[in-house]
Amino acid sequence: MTSPTRTTVAAAIAVALTAAGTASAGTTGSAVTTAPLVRGLYQSAYSERGDALWVTVTVGRPPVTTTSLLKVDPDTLAVEQTITPPVTDATTGAREAVYGVAVDDEHNRVWVTNTRNNTVAVYSQKTGAHLATLPNVAHAREIVVDDRHNTVWASGFGDGSIVAFDSRSLKEKRRVTVEGAGPAGLAVNERTGTVYASDLSGDRIIEVSARSDTPRFLPAGDGPISVALSADGRTAYTADQTVGTVSVVDLDKGVVTKSVATGAGALSVAAEGRTGKVLVANRTAGSVTVVDPRTGSAVETVTTGANPNHVEVEGGTAYVLDKSGAGAGGEDQVTRIRIAR
Repeated sequence: MTSPTRTTVAAAIAVALTAAGTASAGTTGSAVTTAPLVRGLYQSAYSERGDALWVTVTVGRPPVTTTSLLKVDPDTLAVEQTITPPVTDATTGAREAVYGVAVDDEHNRVWVTNTRNNTVAVYSQKTGAHLATLPNVAHAREIVVDDRHNTVWASGFGDGSIVAFDSRSLKEKRRVTVEGAGPAGLAVNERTGTVYASDLSGDRIIEVSARSDTPRFLPAGDGPISVALSADGRTAYTADQTVGTVSVVDLDKGVVTKSVATGAGALSVAAEGRTGKVLVANRTAGSVTVVDPRTGSAVETVTTGANPNHVEVEGGTAYVLDKSGAGAGGEDQVTRIRIAR
């Protein structure tokens, strides 16, 4: 996601058709395919249950009238379904604009953040129906699902809150607020139920365990805007937007063990469970860097369209959304990277 302020989220743009992709390779052999989707791409989340990539699309500043939730085939990169969020103001035609996204495969639902409306919303994966809008998440930015504990967490960048909802009843069940904090990215350890938020305002990670509402604070780099976890849950990685690095954080010791340069405007980070590699989307540099956190080195750089905004990793494959407008019809693009072992 782009760097937020408490009153603005970066603009996105309008909806178009999907075209065929083009294939290439990264500098050390990862297979790369790029395809235009639509203008206004924001974030994506993969559903194993539906074998689908869910993508949020939003255009401009309020009143936002063009926004959608797309279901994309991860193999063909074609749009299979376009869901239009509900109208919130009949006079202006404003809709419940979608930004962050996460998939709840256990209950066959898709969760999104409606940043402009200070809410989150829930959709059916099966039918695309809008099931609920849940209020009081100030400048809701990201969302993450803990299937094991039937919990969905949302970051409230606007007031320093991290809010938990019951994924069965869709009711709020927990709220932890850190005064002066700006929680942006989120990651959850499903074994322990512990959630981690990158605090963009405090240059740190906020850790909230399942047993206590008193948070623990861990160091990060300068401008941590996104966070991911290793497969064993012992290490966190933050994309440090200000300095263009990824920080490797030992969660037991509470220390940054490595800082690896990735590229200007490091914005989104994801970890690949099988290889342990970490991918960082560098918005200003227009690239994705593949990092080996064990050696603390960047092992590959993949050039994407301009302004890559989000990276999602699943089963050895990464999906990167950009805001390049580089498609033949001015569409933004998705770049699929089959990560080299």
